[in-house]
Amino acid sequence: MAQWNETLLPTTMVGSYPRPRWFRHQLHGRDVLDAFKDFEHHEAYVDATRTVLRDQEMAGLDIATDGQMWFDDTHMGIGSFFWYWFERIGGFDKAMVAHRMLDRAEGRDVFVMEEAGSAQVTGPIEPGPLHMDYLWDIAQKSTSTPVKAGVGAGPAQLSGLVHFVDGPVKNRFQLAEGLAQVFNAEMLALQDAGCSYIQYEDLGAWTPNLTGAEDFPWVRDTVNRVMEGVHVHKAWHFCLGNAWGNRLDALVRDGYGSVLPHYYDVDVDELVLDFACREMADAALLADVPERFRLGIGVIDVRNLEIEQPAQVATRIRTILEHVAPERVTLTTDCGMKQLPRPVAVGKLRSLVAGAAIVRRELTGTDQG
Repeated sequence: MAQWNETLLPTTMVGSYPRPRWFRHQLHGRDVLDAFKDFEHHEAYVDATRTVLRDQEMAGLDIATDGQMWFDDTHMGIGSFFWYWFERIGGFDKAMVAHRMLDRAEGRDVFVMEEAGSAQVTGPIEPGPLHMDYLWDIAQKSTSTPVKAGVGAGPAQLSGLVHFVDGPVKNRFQLAEGLAQVFNAEMLALQDAGCSYIQYEDLGAWTPNLTGAEDFPWVRDTVNRVMEGVHVHKAWHFCLGNAWGNRLDALVRDGYGSVLPHYYDVDVDELVLDFACREMADAALLADVPERFRLGIGVIDVRNLEIEQPAQVATRIRTILEHVAPERVTLTTDCGMKQLPRPVAVGKLRSLVAGAAIVRRELTGTDQG
């Protein structure tokens, strides 16, 4: 079987996936190695991971994810995107408080910020029991399909969500520096465990839209510190926001065109970007992305319950290929699918694979690369 990067237009999804209804265990801030002392919790976790991997296998994805069954069901539906890290990295208070920017929010952003909340930084930033390598290993041993590791949120994003209380960490720059060391250690552990594809999730790419263009170099340098010493395939996904299907306004204003050019010297191999939720608007800007980058392009909209038809997905793919050579393109969902009903997620993945097959046939005369 060809490796994923030898396949024309390989298919994948971003990261999170709906929990099977029967998987009701929650970590509640515990170290997974503590929680898994309960053999029923461990068995249910492994079975849930195998179940979501099987959904992806049956859909025909070329690259799978573990579905992030380690995300609890907290605020926003995907709240553990933030709280898995806040609850385990030393220096954060575990209580959710009001978002630090809530008093400045307007319009649609109000609800999203209310749902996200904030944490308080009360002490020095210290490594905690994140176990990205252990969780990836469970998944990869459960399937013959290559499993990429989804890691995030990341330092640039998390550092903008918190309140700074009395303690040694005084601002978001100091916080991001400390967090980058923690995340880098997790990346290196994944690499040492044999993971060959790491997808970094950090929406901090959008932060300069709120704080000023002078922060673009800071975001870039923070990502580079996280990636230091990592030599396997490195993807960076920064989505357009997805909280219960709600859109963001201020954070992602002007779309990718306003931020992408600032990151063309970042130390990653692939940029993973959402396009389906805007019906492929601004696809032409991809022509300017340096050829050293592979592009993971979202052609499945995870914000709604519509199961796109394969022909619709194929049309979206063709739009991308007007601007980017197919050899550089990975096809993916826009964002994580945790908030969707599982039957909808299954249908969307099947349509993703079927739409890719249509375009492959047009390009090569066969379904395979």
